[in-house]
Amino acid sequence: MPEPERYDPLRAGDREAIAPTGQGGPMDLALEEAESLEKALGPGPGATGPREKARSLWSDAWQQLRRNPVFIISALLILFLVVIAIWPQLIASGDPLTCDLSKSQQGPASGHPFGFDTQGCDVYTRTVYGARASITVGVCATVGAALLGSFLGGLAGFFGGWGDALLSRVADIFFGIPVVLGGLVFLSVVTSTTVWPVVGFIVLLGWPQIARIARGSVITAKQNDYVQAARALGASNSRMMLRHVAPNAIAPVIVVATIALGTYIALEATLSFLGVGLRPPTVSWGIDISNAASQIRNAPHMLLYPAGALSVTVLAFIMLGDAVRDALDPKLR
Repeated sequence: MPEPERYDPLRAGDREAIAPTGQGGPMDLALEEAESLEKALGPGPGATGPREKARSLWSDAWQQLRRNPVFIISALLILFLVVIAIWPQLIASGDPLTCDLSKSQQGPASGHPFGFDTQGCDVYTRTVYGARASITVGVCATVGAALLGSFLGGLAGFFGGWGDALLSRVADIFFGIPVVLGGLVFLSVVTSTTVWPVVGFIVLLGWPQIARIARGSVITAKQNDYVQAARALGASNSRMMLRHVAPNAIAPVIVVATIALGTYIALEATLSFLGVGLRPPTVSWGIDISNAASQIRNAPHMLLYPAGALSVTVLAFIMLGDAVRDALDPKLR
C-alpha cells in the first residue's frame, strides 16, 4: 500500500504565501504587523527617518553650490556689481561727465577718493558708472550667443544630416576669424555710440562656441533610453526636444555661457581701448583705461582703479562659472 502523504505546513501554505499583496495573504499580514511595530517602537537604529524623495541634478547642484565658498563670494560680488550697474547713484553722487580742468590728474582728495583724470573728471564716479556699460554688454552678448548657439546647435545635433554638416562648416569659418581683428574691421564702420553694435559683434563671433557645446550635449542626450522610449511611444520631435532632450542637455551650455560672460566683458574693454568699441560720451572702463595708458607714470591712479574694477569683475564671473561647472558635472564630484 502506498504510504500516506505527510502533512507539510510549508507546502500547505505555499499558495497563500505567494498570494499577491492586497488580497489578504500572509504577505499583507506581515507588512501590516511590521508597519504597526515600527509605529509603536519607532525606526530601528540603522534607519534615517522617512524615505527622502529622489533629488534631481539641479537640486544636487544647488546643494553643492550652497556649500561652496567660491560660489558664495563670487555670487555676492556679482550681485553688488549688478546693483551698482543699475543704481550707480547709491554709492556715487556725482556726475561722470562733469569735469574741471583745474583738477587735471590730481590725486585723491576729500570727496574724491580715486583722484581725477586728464580732463578733471572724478575717477571714482566714472569707475562706478563704468560698470553699467560693461555688464550690459556682457549680459546681453551672453544671452544672445547662448540663445542663438543653443537653438542652432540643438537642431543640428538632434536631426543630424546635411544641416549638421553645414552648421559645423559655418562654425569652423567663424572660429578662423581673429576676434580682435574682426572687431577692428566690423566696428570701425559703425558710427553708433550705443552698446548694441558691440553686443551684435560679440554675438556674431560667440555663438559658434555655444553651438558646438549644445550640439555635442544633444547628441549624447538623445541616445539615452528615456528618449528612445519616448520615440517608441510615438512622441513628436518637438516634444522629445523640449521635454526630454533640452532639460538634460542644457547644463554644459550654462557652464560655458557663465564663463564666457566674463570673457565678453574683457573683450568689450579691449575693443573700447582700441577705439572701436564703446565711444564717448559712453562711460566705460575700456575708454578710461585707454585715456590713462599714456599717463601711467604721471598719474597711475587714473589706470589703477578702472583696470582693477575690470579685473575683479572678470574674475568674479570666471569663478562663478568654475563653481557652476563643478556642481553640474557629476564626474568632478
